[in-house]
Amino acid sequence: MKKSIMSWSWIFMVLFFTLSIVDIRFGILGLLCMLTPIYLAIRGGGRVHCAKYCPRGSLFGIFLEKISFKNNLPKQINNKLVKNLMLVWMMGMFSISLVLAGGDLTKSAYAIVRMMTMSTVVGIMMGVIFKPRSWCVICPMGYSTGMIEAHQKRKKTAA
Repeated sequence: MKKSIMSWSWIFMVLFFTLSIVDIRFGILGLLCMLTPIYLAIRGGGRVHCAKYCPRGSLFGIFLEKISFKNNLPKQINNKLVKNLMLVWMMGMFSISLVLAGGDLTKSAYAIVRMMTMSTVVGIMMGVIFKPRSWCVICPMGYSTGMIEAHQKRKKTAA
């Protein structure tokens, strides 16, 4: 049986932010955080990234466990409308940032770091107030991979 790397994948998040502080151009590596879950989902893995690999989920699960109030997430947050709004908002803001970057590597990397920082800060706040991995409930990447998985299942049953 394959063991999950969740116990140490948080190191990638710390490394990403550290390298981005040293040189903002390392921020382009954030694309790996966005493309890996999509790639795994398209290959038929569904949300395997969320359960076994996600560096952000690992960071929240390990470090917020000790300081979290461990409240349940309100039901109003865990619904399709909120998840769709979060996905559209994050994709929209990211797209606008990349368009404004005009193909410049440094500006594009900065846009990625800014989005990753913002979502990590929101995730930390949610993890402290609610359960440590509350962000994972509304994470646009997890939601996207779940939609890919559902689409693939519909295609298989229709065939």
